[in-house]
Amino acid sequence: MSTLELRFGRVVRELRERHGWSQERLAEIADLNRSYLGEIERGRVTPSLSTIGKLAAALQVAPSALIGRCETPTAT
Repeated sequence: MSTLELRFGRVVRELRERHGWSQERLAEIADLNRSYLGEIERGRVTPSLSTIGKLAAALQVAPSALIGRCETPTAT
């Protein structure tokens, strides 16, 4: 598992919790399996672009914003 998957999972969890939703609720809204969502949040799987789109729509953010939250500042 890479650092990017871990960061993405943390971002999804953080946004889900801000909505006050359980994993089951987000999975239902995003039309995903709850256990798969758990794997995403733990950084154990790499979601497809389609899955990222579903999560972004459910969490009411643009896919680019969802991915952008995973970026780490680079040293110049």
